[in-house]
Amino acid sequence: MNEKIWLSSPHMGGNELKYIHEAFDENWVAPLGPNVNEFEKSIEGYLDADVQVAALSAGTAALHLSLIECGVGYGDEVICQSMTFSASANPIAYQGAIPVFIDSENETWNLCPVALEEAINDRIAKGKKPKAIVAVHLYGMPFKVDEVMAIANKYDIPVIEDAAEALGSKYKGKACGSFGRFGILSFNGNKIITTSGGGALVCHSEEDKNKAVFLSTQARDNAPHYQHSHIGYNYRMSNICAGIGRGQMEVLNQRVEARRSMTKFYVELFKNIPGIRVLVEPNADYFSNHWLAAITADPKLTGFSREDLRLALAEDNIESRPLWKPMHLQPVFADATYYGTNISETLFNNGLCLPSGSNLTDQERERISINIKKLINR
Repeated sequence: MNEKIWLSSPHMGGNELKYIHEAFDENWVAPLGPNVNEFEKSIEGYLDADVQVAALSAGTAALHLSLIECGVGYGDEVICQSMTFSASANPIAYQGAIPVFIDSENETWNLCPVALEEAINDRIAKGKKPKAIVAVHLYGMPFKVDEVMAIANKYDIPVIEDAAEALGSKYKGKACGSFGRFGILSFNGNKIITTSGGGALVCHSEEDKNKAVFLSTQARDNAPHYQHSHIGYNYRMSNICAGIGRGQMEVLNQRVEARRSMTKFYVELFKNIPGIRVLVEPNADYFSNHWLAAITADPKLTGFSREDLRLALAEDNIESRPLWKPMHLQPVFADATYYGTNISETLFNNGLCLPSGSNLTDQERERISINIKKLINR
């Protein structure tokens, strides 16, 4: 069997070991140290905005802390984009809060502004004004920032900007992750850069960052003994993982360009195929890192389904994956309220993520192309 082609595998830059060795040499093998500090600074510089960054153990941890800082507690309602990974929604449940899921719009596949405002008005009419909005930049594609932020500001509801998949993406020239009350980044092993596991919380004040760091290190009070006045968490990033991150930040621009070139590859491959749509920017306001190249296949026009394509690629040991199954269709959230139509459901039924790694070779791209063309021409 041919060697596996992964959907999105880690891609090292070369300097990661230098920073890891420095941590070992200086005995900074802890959830603090020079690598953590420098990694945070490098992210702040890359985002090029007036922000403070706290490096954490996961993007999920960042989202959880953002909910806490937004005052979300037991019985509160939080609006959440339905088409997303479960990590966008699970921290709502950690807080004993209730997710209210919103459909996608068809241009960016992200939070639908029309359904969002409908939901807010309906929840307010029912006496449950949402405490926060979790909006996601799906697969690196920016959501409709102007529309979503205008609605959030109109009703004075903070936006938690889930940019876990969108480091390097921009809207109107401004970095994704810097628009909301808080921004969430992820450095999981399959992301555009990785720290093996890890994430970051993007804050707009030193006070918010300090609170996040305090909560992420078990909320230890300033006392000579171990004293705790708040519930804390073990969420801080280690100095070792941050060393990997420092090396990865040095090659982030190249990784963004490589991912974008993979989407261009698929645009060219499918350009004359009726019924195939590649997710691309709707206009020049949007700049996607194209973390994952994603398509939809209308079987009435293509003659094959996204599942036919997935299985055809799998026969040659090529990984692809259906789009995220919307949260309102997940068994764990079966009782949750949902606003919208069936756009996210249709996207899920017809959508597929294709190999998108920045380390794919010309030979691997040729294998992908041959297998796709074979299915198209069968």
